[in-house]
Amino acid sequence: MRRRKLKPGTLLGPLPLGMVTCLGQDGRPNIITAAWLGIINSEPPMLSVSIRKQRYSHPWIKASREFVVNLVDEPLAKAADYCGVKSGADTNKFGDLGLTAAPSSMVKAPTIAESPLSLECRIKRILELGSHDMFIAEIVAVTAREELFDKKDRLCLADAGLAAYLHGNYYPLGEPLGFMGYSVAAPHVYRRRMHVLKSRARKGKEAAPAVRAKLGTGQKKPKSRPPDRKQQKNGMG
Repeated sequence: MRRRKLKPGTLLGPLPLGMVTCLGQDGRPNIITAAWLGIINSEPPMLSVSIRKQRYSHPWIKASREFVVNLVDEPLAKAADYCGVKSGADTNKFGDLGLTAAPSSMVKAPTIAESPLSLECRIKRILELGSHDMFIAEIVAVTAREELFDKKDRLCLADAGLAAYLHGNYYPLGEPLGFMGYSVAAPHVYRRRMHVLKSRARKGKEAAPAVRAKLGTGQKKPKSRPPDRKQQKNGMG
């Protein structure tokens, strides 16, 4: 099978999509959308997020040494895009989008109440990589919307209808392909587990319009201002 050589580039994908909230020294909250993030350790739980030095939220996060990563579902995708292409320097993103800045449990940075799941983080280390700084942080608390728990009090994140980012575009998560260990699972176990996974995936997609209506996300039209072309070119970080 023939392959074509490309110049080195940031072609890893798809990527998780997070609306990162932070708090300025004046107490004003802001949101920056980031896709260059990921889990890096389990004990203690840690993640990293890479943010371009020129981004408005960069000094806020660096000074406060904390932030919250709010996962993005389909109803929040348009708001996530807005927070990725608009600068907080001249935009009140919470106000423009009608989002709720809820108190977090362990950090001063706010949680987006409309997000299905939020990870509260404290920075342990900052790596200067070049165009971006990587903030390495410990996850000190996690909160999730109540409707994502089943009758046995188990978190069902597959029901959230999460969105992903791939080279400038947003996509919903599709049908599940398998589960960890499915390559060696017994046939009856595979059939049973896949039935549950696909049912949950369908439930998440069917619930998206209802969640959008309930939360009001996107109902408040942002003020008509042109997007920041420089930020669009620089990508989600």
